[in-house]
Amino acid sequence: MAAMLADRVAVVTGAGRGIGRGVALALATAGAKVVVNDYGVQLDGSAPSAGPAFDVAKKIVAAGGEAVANAESVADWEGARRIVDMAIERFGRIDVLVTCAGIVRDRMIFNMSEEEWDAVLAVHLKGTFNCVRHACTHMREQRYGRIVTFSSGAALFGNPGQANYGSAKGGISGLTKVAARDLGRYGVTVNAVCPVAGTRMTVTDAYLKSREIRKQQGIVREDRGTENIEQLDPNDVAPMVTYLASEHAGNVNGQFFLCYGNAVALLSQPRPVKTLFKSTGVWTLDELDRLAPTTVLEGLKNPAPVREAP
Repeated sequence: MAAMLADRVAVVTGAGRGIGRGVALALATAGAKVVVNDYGVQLDGSAPSAGPAFDVAKKIVAAGGEAVANAESVADWEGARRIVDMAIERFGRIDVLVTCAGIVRDRMIFNMSEEEWDAVLAVHLKGTFNCVRHACTHMREQRYGRIVTFSSGAALFGNPGQANYGSAKGGISGLTKVAARDLGRYGVTVNAVCPVAGTRMTVTDAYLKSREIRKQQGIVREDRGTENIEQLDPNDVAPMVTYLASEHAGNVNGQFFLCYGNAVALLSQPRPVKTLFKSTGVWTLDELDRLAPTTVLEGLKNPAPVREAP
């Protein structure tokens, strides 16, 4: 299985650090030729540097693999094109795209600025679209490709202070589902990973503070079991990404996987779980007030109950 990706060409964005770094190294170990992309910025997207991408590419080459570094920004349309073009020019094709690149600008919704909103959506959502758009034309022509996007529990369950990040990741979820339907007939699969791991993007002061508040309020998240995020190794996400990038996962398309530690969980697709049906006419407010609490609303919990004012 070490040669699972032999002769395949992969592009990994955000591959200079954290989860992306682990993915790039794992793909190379499985035999892929890798374009290691990373804009090399700080957490907030500032101070770009080519260093992280070149460091990972050098590590792959030193281990006997093939890799080239790229420091373009995925948020730039032409920059994303150049990332994909590098794979074509250096290795002749592109078989795999993994979109790990991201930044954070955490702020409670009532304090968030327009610039903080725009910056995060530009990298995560637009950046994912840019790369998928440029890569998929080549994949469609060759009738083969594997695209793995990165969504998040912030979109699935909600994280305090991450309206921009959660919205971007939710948008990536929608993009993934549509792209899977658009491209599946051409032999191109599009799946998403929702990783939980201790990285510089996740183990932040804001995260630790919000976790403490949840604990004090007795709030239990739906993704319980992943709360001690700082103990989860970023490299643990890479095996499932590598599998999804291989021919072995050729019939897996439009699916979402929560990956953390030694766990890989298939996430359910949204579907109705309870329905309140009326045979004729539309519902009146009195009818809903009488029936909804014991039917479609029964058992629901407020994820952020009202607190007493200090």
